[in-house]
Amino acid sequence: MITLYHGSHQAVDSPYVGAGRKKVDFGQGFYLTRLPEQAKAWASTIAERKGRNAQAIISVYSLDYDSVLADEYRVKVFETYTIEWLDYVVDCRNGGEMQKQYDIVEGGVANDNVIDTVEDYENGVITAEQALGQLIYKKVNHQICILNQEIIDKYLTFLSSEVYEE
Repeated sequence: MITLYHGSHQAVDSPYVGAGRKKVDFGQGFYLTRLPEQAKAWASTIAERKGRNAQAIISVYSLDYDSVLADEYRVKVFETYTIEWLDYVVDCRNGGEMQKQYDIVEGGVANDNVIDTVEDYENGVITAEQALGQLIYKKVNHQICILNQEIIDKYLTFLSSEVYEE
């Protein structure tokens, strides 16, 4: 079992893969992280976007990752920023088909720290090798995107949620 966190402006006790945006890093799915600080930062960002009455809320889950792997779901883990990660993120952010290859994708976040490099690669301003040369100096954050609702229903357990106040 692993503990995962989701940052939002509301508690999410019944996640649904179809509720999120479509053109994001790993495709439309339910996003979590192993890093509580990252979930807190994301929750704060979302609450700020929602307005003065919104709260930053962290939801906590347990994922039976061993059973997911044992049941032979299609899992892709990007350990570092690679050309494969770069191409996957660009494809997903453009609404491509690559996200349909996997049930769970885990890896780095294309956040404010790296998005300029990703966009320069996507727009042909720099090559993949140049992009990776820039990304090597960036801190890799962490995200897990569950793309298959069956995994959520069978293996993800909601534990709690709490308001995060900076």
